[in-house]
Amino acid sequence: MTTLFDPIRIGDIDLANRIVMAPLTRNRAGPGQVPTDLAVEYYRQRASAGLIITEASQVCPEGQGYLDSPGIHDARQVAGWRRVTDAVHAEGGRIVIQLWHVGRISHVSLQPNGQPPVSSTARQADAKTYLGTGFVPVSTPRALATDEIPAVVASYRDAARCAMDAGFDGVEVHGANGYLIDQFLRDSVNDRTDRYGASIENRVRFLLEVMQAVAGAIGGGRTGLRLSPVTPSNDAGQDSDPQALFEHAVGALAPLRLAFIEVVEGQTAGARDYAPFDYAALRARFNGAWMVNNGYQRQTALDVVASGAADLVSFGRPFISNPDLVRRLRENAPLNALDTSTLYGGGARGYTDYPTLDRQVTA
Repeated sequence: MTTLFDPIRIGDIDLANRIVMAPLTRNRAGPGQVPTDLAVEYYRQRASAGLIITEASQVCPEGQGYLDSPGIHDARQVAGWRRVTDAVHAEGGRIVIQLWHVGRISHVSLQPNGQPPVSSTARQADAKTYLGTGFVPVSTPRALATDEIPAVVASYRDAARCAMDAGFDGVEVHGANGYLIDQFLRDSVNDRTDRYGASIENRVRFLLEVMQAVAGAIGGGRTGLRLSPVTPSNDAGQDSDPQALFEHAVGALAPLRLAFIEVVEGQTAGARDYAPFDYAALRARFNGAWMVNNGYQRQTALDVVASGAADLVSFGRPFISNPDLVRRLRENAPLNALDTSTLYGGGARGYTDYPTLDRQVTA
């Protein structure tokens, strides 16, 4: 029987176990959106995960939506991330970077020349973003013109190449949680009348073009995707037929032979039963590794892998407060409490100072 602690090969990447560190925005990048020494230590501490998926990192300046989130689109950022990947690899870990464009979930103060954010729509989201002193409403976007979309697709491709230059084992495209790709997918947000709007096939087109560009640049075996079919995050209202939408999307991706899909089940960081959805039917349309996320604890994670319903489980907040989460799950050891006041922004406190089991024993 397969266990959570068994090795697995996903695409072209060999993992020591099936416990994944989920992408977690922490807002601690330095000037120029470059990872700092703190980020090097933070990810090094968590290298026992079978796979680390980094915090979401913008693929272009227009893709930024939160203060001090890192990028992966220029030479300084590549050099900063190379220090992270070298540290993780030195510990025997594997790491991929999450490629991010926030779309309308941004603020003009974060955009080049103070311009409006871009999206599939010109409608403002009922959502907030982080500007350092706290959370503020996002700005009104403008809808991308049809002839602008190829350049946005190209920014994902170029960021994937940057990721390879930075030493990552692969990438995960962020297609979830109400950000740009989700803004094209859902008819609750997408009000376009061109070839990227209206029908399911049209609304999936942007996602498909992005994934084709990324996989074409670095190989499908080093490319993953995150989806969240029913989450309401960032004012992403329910699609009129999410089951049909996401089954079509996943089926359309089959020829790319992606390494994995990570699915947020239910409401991101909330109720798993937020809205009805048949995740098994979605998995049946995919030929790569299936990763599940949202609220999994030790026993439920053990069960979902043992049953074959998933190949891997990604953990978010437990990895923040437990750098040695893999060992704690293996030994059924207690977990450190999470300090939620230090999640966004700041320094080492609540970032690199959580104790391991060994430190707790000797303290």
